[in-house]
Amino acid sequence: MAETWESKVQEWLDGSFDEETKNKIRTQQENNPEELADAFYKDLAFGTGGLRGLMGIGTNRINRYTVGMATQGFANYLQKSFEGDKSVVIAHDSRNNSRKFAEVTAGIMAANGIKAYLFEDLRPTPELSFTIRRLGAQGGVVCTASHNPKEYNGYKAYWNDGGQLIPPHDKNVISEVQKIESVDEVKWEGNKNLIVAIGKEADEAYIEATVNLSLSKKIIEKQKDLKIVYTPIHGTGITLLPDVLKRFGFSNLNVVAEQAVPDGDFPTVVYPNPEEAETMKLGLDKARKLDADLLIGTDPDADRVAVGVKNNHGEWVLLNGNQTAVLLFNYLVGKRKELGLNQDNDFLCKTIVTTDMIDVFAKDKGITCVNVLTGFKWIAEKIRLEEGNLHFVCGGEESYGYMTGDHTRDKDAISSAALICEMAAVAKEDGKTLYEVLISLYETYGLYKERLLSITRKGRNGAAEIAEMMDNFRRNPPQKINGEKVVKIADYQSQEIQNIVDDSTESIDLPQSNVLQFFLSDGSKISARPSGTEPKIKFYFSVTTPLDNKEKFDGTQTFLEKRIDAIIADLGISK
Repeated sequence: MAETWESKVQEWLDGSFDEETKNKIRTQQENNPEELADAFYKDLAFGTGGLRGLMGIGTNRINRYTVGMATQGFANYLQKSFEGDKSVVIAHDSRNNSRKFAEVTAGIMAANGIKAYLFEDLRPTPELSFTIRRLGAQGGVVCTASHNPKEYNGYKAYWNDGGQLIPPHDKNVISEVQKIESVDEVKWEGNKNLIVAIGKEADEAYIEATVNLSLSKKIIEKQKDLKIVYTPIHGTGITLLPDVLKRFGFSNLNVVAEQAVPDGDFPTVVYPNPEEAETMKLGLDKARKLDADLLIGTDPDADRVAVGVKNNHGEWVLLNGNQTAVLLFNYLVGKRKELGLNQDNDFLCKTIVTTDMIDVFAKDKGITCVNVLTGFKWIAEKIRLEEGNLHFVCGGEESYGYMTGDHTRDKDAISSAALICEMAAVAKEDGKTLYEVLISLYETYGLYKERLLSITRKGRNGAAEIAEMMDNFRRNPPQKINGEKVVKIADYQSQEIQNIVDDSTESIDLPQSNVLQFFLSDGSKISARPSGTEPKIKFYFSVTTPLDNKEKFDGTQTFLEKRIDAIIADLGISK
């Protein structure tokens, strides 16, 4: 007989849990039984990236016990996978309880005989990735829920290459975590001498590696007064980015004071997500007031970066993640060639839902562009697999994540922000804005317009509703969308591409993933993907048309916006 949520509650009341937790359970039994049911009706899944969920008591929540059981499973797998002395690096962001969860993680690792390098205070996620590689650690953990609302926290696990877990390690760790059936199986305390605090030395090593990425030091000297506005959105970016920009040579950094102090309540925003215009409002206001050259924003764990610029009408706007990726890839490829640093085996890497404009650009420049599944762990894997064969230049994804060079193996808002500032300085030296550079790229490669629509389905029935949406698309694929024929369907779950025009099929040489893509006769592309970290299904829309000249930019952009609106209406999907 399946275990009921009521029996799980009783196990917590009878088990080795602290009295504060038990008292909270009793209070909820009396006052909010529905909330208690949601907290215990299932176990919070340790997915391929780790844990993420609401904080609170219960098996379906992030708390010291679910974190502890996950850590014990991860420690068991590390012991099985490596011989001799083992170590992990542990970091955390500014979220409420992140420090506590990091300390719990360090204590359990030490109790299992694994040295735990614990950052002395909050640090950006990319520094964790870098430090795993620098110290030769076997793994790592960062306690963060990235850009989720303040009620959430999470636990991301890393392997010895500094990247997040990939097959077979992801599923093997999940298997080990699932074997931990009770908190009594967790080794909570042990040799505290195996917990080693790290800080300034690690920072300096990371900063030095980041500063070495600079390609235009002489131009920065001329444009050192570039007026930059920066918001860390109450997160970890404040610990490193101001120093990195100073080392790059920039001297006119203006931090948004209201969002400068790390705070897990994120008091000035609803969502600490730089993809949301409302989250960046204070930064945009300050940029307008100062008549700045550039706005930069990083999310709480500083792996995503948002960019604000003046558009072709002098109005402040936020670039989307695809636009920033196009600009950054163009700058790095062009500047490397100008300096004679380019190599015949250079390659770019992006995800399958990131703009196809990069593929067109790469082909024109004669540089390899590799597409991987959504998630930076796949970019990290591609770098590792191609070592000695291809030389990695940069990688990116539409959700504001970018990485240059291979000293980290995860998206890196610190180095990306610094290089974006450098890119803006170079453009200004040439008498241009970044937006003008972007429009010129559209003139060359066509105007690409993308939009993301996320549909949230919370609660016990949410996952089933999302699964049904995907199943329906597979059972009844559309033949036309917005009057345009569907000419190709890529199903990454069956790993097959169906060419409708000639009724042929081809295989997809990527790992299985629950993603569907529909390609239309006019060049439009629609991708559907359930989120791996949130109760959401995400739809990615990409449309394109030639741009004859910059004077037609506004009209052409409006034309493409209406095309996306029509596609969404025809599919019948909405929030």
